[in-house]
Amino acid sequence: MIRFAATRLLSLTLSLIMASVVVFAVVEVIPGDPASYMLGLNAAPEAVEALRNELGLNGTLWTRYFGWVTGMLTGDFGQSYTYRVPVSDLIAQRLWVSLPLALFALLLSTLIAFPVGLIAAARRGKPSDYIIMGITQLGIAVPNFWFAMLLVLVFAINLHWFNAGGFAGWDNGLLAGLKSLTLPAIALALPQASILARVMRSSLLETLTQDYIRTARAKGLTRAQALRRHALRNAMIPVLTIIGLQFSFLIAGGIIIENVFYLPGLGRLIFQGITQRDLVVVESVVMLLVFAVILVTFLVDIAYAAVDPRLRSGR
Repeated sequence: MIRFAATRLLSLTLSLIMASVVVFAVVEVIPGDPASYMLGLNAAPEAVEALRNELGLNGTLWTRYFGWVTGMLTGDFGQSYTYRVPVSDLIAQRLWVSLPLALFALLLSTLIAFPVGLIAAARRGKPSDYIIMGITQLGIAVPNFWFAMLLVLVFAINLHWFNAGGFAGWDNGLLAGLKSLTLPAIALALPQASILARVMRSSLLETLTQDYIRTARAKGLTRAQALRRHALRNAMIPVLTIIGLQFSFLIAGGIIIENVFYLPGLGRLIFQGITQRDLVVVESVVMLLVFAVILVTFLVDIAYAAVDPRLRSGR
């Protein structure tokens, strides 16, 4: 197990190094000069050059890259060009929106997917199974930003149950904050619930073909009873793996939804950083999200290997 964890940790480290190079290179080739953007089109060249020196933009790419990586390793994400505050402060503020949103969406996704997948597996080949599979296929196919706009149209504009956008803030109470995140969480959760329900159905159906399920059926258990008592627990390993991967996706993949609902989260911070040419913000936030995805994947691999010894032996 220690050898398996060390191998995965090395893979994680190499992935982070490659990701940092790619993120830095991609952000640096975006057209536009941050200093010129901040001072305006009519700024004097001397003023632009002075600001570039102040922001450290005149150094070589490798110098700037290693300075950025070294700073992140010590907890220093740099200074925002636009906001003129430490990037770590901006991340801390926005994380209190993005993280609860991801957890809320993951909870909704799980609560929807479990009973839906269970019903579909229990009624395999029946009309209800075909209906569920058709709905989940539609949930996967429809873009979540389109569904988000539909939710705004129905529940915010027509019914006035929710606000069309914005975040009330946790200072106004837990319920006010959760109400602001409800529509975005639903928009994020439904595609993930569709995926999870299909995975759960497939895992349950595969488990139902095992010998111990046949033995349970031979002892008098109905298909539904064997599914609930025996198959469900043994089918949870791949389902839990998908849940872990979905959590990392929900943290990193909420950029469009946060912009649709004007939520002050990490996704909107990245969007604002791109439009304002705030390179250090974009690089640092994207790298943080990449780290979160890789870390969650690493933890899922370790948990999976702890349950299934065959993975540790490479079989």
